[in-house]
Amino acid sequence: MRNSPQDVHKKVLGKKGERLVEEYLTAQGYKIIKRNYRTPFGEADIIAKDRDEVVFVEVKTRSSNAYGAPREAVGKTKQERYYKIAQCYWLKTGEEPNARFDVAEVFEDGNIEYYKNAF
Repeated sequence: MRNSPQDVHKKVLGKKGERLVEEYLTAQGYKIIKRNYRTPFGEADIIAKDRDEVVFVEVKTRSSNAYGAPREAVGKTKQERYYKIAQCYWLKTGEEPNARFDVAEVFEDGNIEYYKNAF
């Protein structure tokens, strides 16, 4: 089954957004631990370390606000999925759970809005 041009555009745009957020976080002093961390419950876009906190970052990249602000796409279901992803991470690493859940909005022009403790 082939991807439509729209699907390919979304995937390319999403990967670009993740790279931009990774650069942003690194410039802010975060240490990137994992990108695209996969579990049976889903994938965390970025896991980073900010001082003593492990930060799970959902990156939402959009070319427009036609369907609302990107952060609005991180609803209750996605939040619950991230909590389960974090639990998998703690079980695998054996680290003490001290987590934060952030959302990064990325627009096609490269502008980033970053929300700490988003959920």
